[in-house]
Amino acid sequence: MAVPSSAEVVIVGGGVIGTSIAFHLAEAGVRDVILVERGQLGSGSTCKAAGGVRAQFSDALNIQLGVRSLAAYHRFDTYPGQSIDLRTPGYLFLLSRPEDVAAFETSVALQNDLGVPSRMLEPAEAKRLSPLIDTDGLLAAAYSPEDGYCTPESVVLGYATGARRSGATLLTGCQVLGIDVDGGRIQAVRTTGSTIRTSTVVCAAGAWSSSVGEMVGTPLPVTPYRRQLAFTEPVASDVPVPMTIDLASAFYFRREGRGLMLGMSDPDEPPGFRLERSDEWLGKLAEATTRRVPALLGTGITGGWAGLYEVTPDHNALIGESPDVGRFLYATGFSGHGFMQGPAVGEIVRDLVLGTRPFVDVRPLDARRFDRAELRMEKNYV
Repeated sequence: MAVPSSAEVVIVGGGVIGTSIAFHLAEAGVRDVILVERGQLGSGSTCKAAGGVRAQFSDALNIQLGVRSLAAYHRFDTYPGQSIDLRTPGYLFLLSRPEDVAAFETSVALQNDLGVPSRMLEPAEAKRLSPLIDTDGLLAAAYSPEDGYCTPESVVLGYATGARRSGATLLTGCQVLGIDVDGGRIQAVRTTGSTIRTSTVVCAAGAWSSSVGEMVGTPLPVTPYRRQLAFTEPVASDVPVPMTIDLASAFYFRREGRGLMLGMSDPDEPPGFRLERSDEWLGKLAEATTRRVPALLGTGITGGWAGLYEVTPDHNALIGESPDVGRFLYATGFSGHGFMQGPAVGEIVRDLVLGTRPFVDVRPLDARRFDRAELRMEKNYV
């Protein structure tokens, strides 16, 4: 494909965030939109995601982004028009520490105020919803029946197809080498394919966003961390189970075909771009599984993979525009929540580019909050 020599907007990154932005801009009538992706679409964090979608957050902004995105995922088969295999058995957080129970009680009240039908549960009710768990040590649980999961690759495909249908150009195997700035204004994006003249760049590069920000002198405090998933052999129970998260250990599981998807964050994981699978992590996963889901003892692991989280210091996203370089916008650092919030973020960045007011005020997510020590800690994070 011939690379256009100019564009109204260049988007860096072809995961769910970048393709959602491209779709919403092109669908709004911005014809000269170019998305550049160093690999294949979705080949970074998105296609290694667990696929969860939820609105159970502790931060009001995240709740609103989750609600908006869930609504978009429910109509995705007609707009933009792609089957994503959405399942909504809910999200179930298992709580075994008194401080977590208190925090979730506060979060559930806020979620309810914002239209999320979440509720606190006794351990016995949690087991009825997720029969494989052992309730030993549990004090309570939190559950929302409207949350669930879908297929990340299909979401990217839907947005990419819709963006192209509306005139956007999506370039794969095209790495950004530099961004030319003169007098505080963007002039061009230099790639391995060509130089694209433009006045507006949107950074949606996920774990690689910090280096993109450095190209224009805009700090984007995003640190990559490896996150791993494993898949089991078929399990005897065919009961649909919610995405179940043991908050204290950060262990979680959900149905995947006839087996289960298992995941767990490792607090000892150092930052970096490693993608090889870790035997040490598998050992920790086995310990957490034995403690919380002993019914899986003897169930084999059939495969798995490692992907990257793009983590900020407060586990909240960076959304905004550089104050120093005109029309350098960013939507990154979602700390594991990017797939959950992708549809809403595409709308928001479209509005920021067009100069219209988004459906929610995202100024608190400006990257400069760290300079002002205005952290917004997201507590419902694994």
